[in-house]
Amino acid sequence: MANLLEVTDLCKTYVVEKRQNNVLKNVNFSVAEGEMVAIMGPSGSGKSTLLYAISGMDNATSGKILFQGKDITKLSGNQLAALRLDEMGFIFQQMYMMKNLTILDNIVLPAVQSKKTKETKKEKVKRGEELMRKLGIIEVADNDINEVSGGQLQRACICRSMINKPQILFADEPTGALNRNASNEVMEELVKLNKEGTAIVMVTHDAKVAAKCSRVLYIVDGNIKGEYDNSQNTDVLEKERERALHNWLLDLGW
Repeated sequence: MANLLEVTDLCKTYVVEKRQNNVLKNVNFSVAEGEMVAIMGPSGSGKSTLLYAISGMDNATSGKILFQGKDITKLSGNQLAALRLDEMGFIFQQMYMMKNLTILDNIVLPAVQSKKTKETKKEKVKRGEELMRKLGIIEVADNDINEVSGGQLQRACICRSMINKPQILFADEPTGALNRNASNEVMEELVKLNKEGTAIVMVTHDAKVAAKCSRVLYIVDGNIKGEYDNSQNTDVLEKERERALHNWLLDLGW
């Protein structure tokens, strides 16, 4: 399977009060087409910084980030914005949506802004409704964002992230603000999307969530300290997958 994303010698440095803070230090890894990768590590290890850098939401200090063979570190701000809009989807712990729009309008908004296809707005709305139906939230299409549960809102965020048919989803603690039942429901939907071919890279602190991924990267002090291959454990019971990953994490000092 071809690599969708290749990261080479990625560094990210912040300068605060004339002091350098090297958050990422020569990070190297790749993500294959259709792969689901979790990024784990202690607080302050650089997990979210890494996610933002590889998705083009933040600029790298040095290194290469190849997405579909194109080095995104060389793109202009407008080119990056178009790439993120058309080929990438984003899900965050805080479920940001426009308060003056309905749930459906929020989902369709990126499609309306995109020039990726020549669909009419009516066709884009229909696609948004199909996504909502697929994720079991069509009944809240006309609701305001404060009229739905946290689980429904996060599934709406997944719909929004998928509206432009991206090659990859980037998720930063997508279940962090949810209770366990809602978290399980959201992860079920993400696993389904991944099985349908969408690559996913997610930051999580939850081993139960990470156990559903095919690979886990463990980052400490801006370096990838270990890599766990979970792709061969598809027939293993979920509890056993979680236990095996948990033991591996403990060996790394988690």
